Amino acid sequence: MERNVDGIVATERYGSAESWKYVVVQDGVMERRKDGTSSFSLVGVFKSVFLPQGYPESVSEDYLQYQFWDTLQAFASTLSWTLVTQASLKGVGVGNQDATVAAATVTWILRDGTGMLGRILFAWQKGSKLDSEAKKWRLFADVLNDIAMFIEILAPFFPSFFTLIVCTAGVFKSIVGVAGGATRAALTVHQARRDNMADISAKDGSQETLVNLAGLVVSLILIPLITDNFSLSLGLFFLFTILHLFANYKAVRSVVMETFNQARLSIVLQQYLKEKRILSPAEANQREPVFLELKKNTPIKLGVKLQDVVQSPEEFNLALSNNSMPYLLGVRNGCVCVCLGAAASVHDEIRAACQALWLSNMLSSPSSTQHLQTNTKSLWEMVQKSQEVIDAHFQAFLKGVEAAGWDTKRTLLNWDEWRAEWKRKSS
Repeated sequence: MERNVDGIVATERYGSAESWKYVVVQDGVMERRKDGTSSFSLVGVFKSVFLPQGYPESVSEDYLQYQFWDTLQAFASTLSWTLVTQASLKGVGVGNQDATVAAATVTWILRDGTGMLGRILFAWQKGSKLDSEAKKWRLFADVLNDIAMFIEILAPFFPSFFTLIVCTAGVFKSIVGVAGGATRAALTVHQARRDNMADISAKDGSQETLVNLAGLVVSLILIPLITDNFSLSLGLFFLFTILHLFANYKAVRSVVMETFNQARLSIVLQQYLKEKRILSPAEANQREPVFLELKKNTPIKLGVKLQDVVQSPEEFNLALSNNSMPYLLGVRNGCVCVCLGAAASVHDEIRAACQALWLSNMLSSPSSTQHLQTNTKSLWEMVQKSQEVIDAHFQAFLKGVEAAGWDTKRTLLNWDEWRAEWKRKSS
């Protein structure tokens, strides 16, 4: 029996980049042939070296845009670092015959030591916030980094305070290291679509190394020009800083996260209550503030102790009134507090956060501000009202956000760890 020859018996592809076919030729041998041209591709090599395996299917849709702006900011930061390094070396006495190695060593040790303490304290105070507000803290870290570098550039002109200045800059840079590293990890989790966080992180490191090498080459050209020319150094520093901050702003603005934090949930909820329209992740992310805000609505604390919500049997009964949900909500010391039950699900967490956000917005209005301190009864009435509003809209809202592409299996709402269990009165 003769076999069918000259036919394609199978095809295969490598991601979305290359495709191959298996063909049976005249002598009955099966050959593997590449579709299209088989010429050597520099673009293919570049992708293999600097982009995650499986790109673009293995990463989020915003990956390329974010990496472009992140690369640009890293380049600007490298050039600024050259200017700062020159100023720091001058400040510790390089080129000064009166300077001693011991004095320079002590200055460096003090700078590194204060930076280590600052790193520990910042991680202790703000570590849990870095996941839920990754964009804000990412941008904050880069702004603080530029401030630290500006301080270091000016340090040589204040020799009496040089050690104090570089120690202050060291603390700032340690905060930058914690905030920048932690938020980059959070963004890596967002970008990974195949649980390939390590690959994405490794390729990000390769991209940054390439950019730093390019920056060092440019720096070698700049050094002869800026030596003993402070005006030019300062002018270039401000130019690189503007480019650095602009690129960072564009980078965090390009990120489209599909999980809810308080800001994104508030934006989507308010739009839904006003127009019965669910914003897509892209729309909500564009409206999300990326700068740390000094003045906010009535603060919200999620996952607090039971005593932060109720402090008497009467308040406990008010919190349970017409409430079958596994959480209790109240207003205490000007904050909306939510105590979560031990059996609460992720959807319960989203519901509780929606109710807290609605109540916070209502309490922040000028007509309601006076109730925060003067009228406890009115506060509990507003809590009851918030419960009625969420009861009426939450199920439709939840279905809508899931249909719009939001991930409701996990959240970034920054819940604390307190959980409570309580008995309900039998009716």
